[in-house]
Amino acid sequence: MAKIDFGGVVEDVVTLEEFPLNKAKDILANETVAILGYGVQGPAQALNMKDNGISVIIGQREGGSSWQRAIKDGFVPGESLFSLEEATERATIVQYLISDAGQMMAWPRLKPLLKEGDALYFSHGFSIVYKDQTKIVPPENIDVILVAPKGSGRNVRLNFLDGSGINASYAVYQDFTHRAEERALALGIAIGSGYLFPTTFKKEVYSDLTGERGILMGCLEGVFEAQYEVLRKNGHSPSEAFNETVEELTQSLIRLVAENGMDWMYSNCSTTAQRGALDWRHRFRRAVTPVFEELYKSVVSGEETRIVLEANSAPDYSEKLHEELSVMKNSELWQAGAAVRALRPENRER
Repeated sequence: MAKIDFGGVVEDVVTLEEFPLNKAKDILANETVAILGYGVQGPAQALNMKDNGISVIIGQREGGSSWQRAIKDGFVPGESLFSLEEATERATIVQYLISDAGQMMAWPRLKPLLKEGDALYFSHGFSIVYKDQTKIVPPENIDVILVAPKGSGRNVRLNFLDGSGINASYAVYQDFTHRAEERALALGIAIGSGYLFPTTFKKEVYSDLTGERGILMGCLEGVFEAQYEVLRKNGHSPSEAFNETVEELTQSLIRLVAENGMDWMYSNCSTTAQRGALDWRHRFRRAVTPVFEELYKSVVSGEETRIVLEANSAPDYSEKLHEELSVMKNSELWQAGAAVRALRPENRER
């Protein structure tokens, strides 16, 4: 492992220098990796491993849209595409990538099919950490490991194709074979991680649930809506409000942050912007810290898990999700966004 200084805190990370792809392929040479679920993370991780020469099969409910997507991506029914049960039986490593609620429902059927020495792989600590609610308790004679990419499945694939990779955390929950860590690292490299950093199942799920509900998605949309509504209420046009709220962030400023940090972004903005932002950031931090503390407590207590499992297990979940996303899509904020995106030169040329 490489020791990297993260702002005064030294952490161990694993890169391709310490763990090259050839080493990962040697470790996985005699393994058959079954990807259970072909929805969000499944396609990206499956295709990246397949491109890297790993033996990959897919387990998916037959006939649905995800089954058809797997066929379109080159997986063949009866050869590399099977039911969840048959894929589990054929595999030595089972990547459990169906939804959290789906994992809970399928577990009673799949647990008896796991063989001694198999590895059960997660990309989220949810089902294991909240086992009192999910009832997912792995048998003692298998490895239980985690590799959690820090990005959506779409970006896991796109970053792999452009050669950059997405960073991922990894963890070992149960080491029956005494090979669990090397299996986890090999899989992390095989799915195209930029670098891997160690965590635990508990820390992964606590940080992930907080991040998704917080700055990455819930908070982000919430503050977008708040600023946009204040600007509109004070007479600014939809175009102006959207550009000052979303477009400038996504098309300019966040790219500077990604390039070289927040101070770099500040240094590339006007002195007026710098002074105001430096002053107001403290007020925003004080305002939202209590919300984040409340959110973290809700995650740790299992309340967020209860909400997720109850909602996602409902028979009308997909319909309700579509309704909620439609409300967002059809709001003036995101209708203005659609109009702004259509005016970008690359879109006007099509």
